[in-house]
Amino acid sequence: MHKTFATPHGGGGPGGGALGVKSHLEPFIPSPVISRKTDKNGSMNYYLDNNRPDTIGRIHGFYGNTAVAVRAYTYIRKLGAEGLRKVAEAAIINANYLRENLKDDYFLQFDTESMHEFVLSGDKQLKHGVRTLDIAKRILDFDMHAPTVYFPLIVHEAMMIEPTETESRQSLDYFIKVMKQIAKEAKETPEVVKSAPATTPVGRLNEAMAAKNLDVCW
Repeated sequence: MHKTFATPHGGGGPGGGALGVKSHLEPFIPSPVISRKTDKNGSMNYYLDNNRPDTIGRIHGFYGNTAVAVRAYTYIRKLGAEGLRKVAEAAIINANYLRENLKDDYFLQFDTESMHEFVLSGDKQLKHGVRTLDIAKRILDFDMHAPTVYFPLIVHEAMMIEPTETESRQSLDYFIKVMKQIAKEAKETPEVVKSAPATTPVGRLNEAMAAKNLDVCW
């Protein structure tokens, strides 16, 4: 459950979903588990079962991404079956619209109809010394969050673009305009892209160093 259903997994999470195990593994799953029993009036009651002698124990926070699940459930109930189909179709249309408008400016390894996402490559821009990471940083200068980069691994200099169904035609066209401008800059003024971002409160960070030397204090 991510993207439309509550929470993007940019930054590594949080996603949410069900995990299934075979019956012979069931005694060992983390505790507590949600169990149910019938009371004397015939009503079904749910409870947290901690009586699990073979459990591997707790793992991190038991309740997990509760808010993700609640928002997803609310979204599904609000839209209903017909609404869910409509928004899914809109997401597919949006992805194909972007792909068709950008495939001449960026390398498209798989030029086929998309579902809700598609993958561009920065290989054309790499010839001018501009990496996909540089493109992602430059996008920030236009008040937009950059797409997932360097994934999937089967596409060199990958940019995975996933427009949701809630994006308007105007916002899609703005994204296209920005991406075309960056492609032009990569050819004509590559240093502008390579030094981005220029308009954010903080410039380009050493992300590898930030991950290795965490400082989470204010």
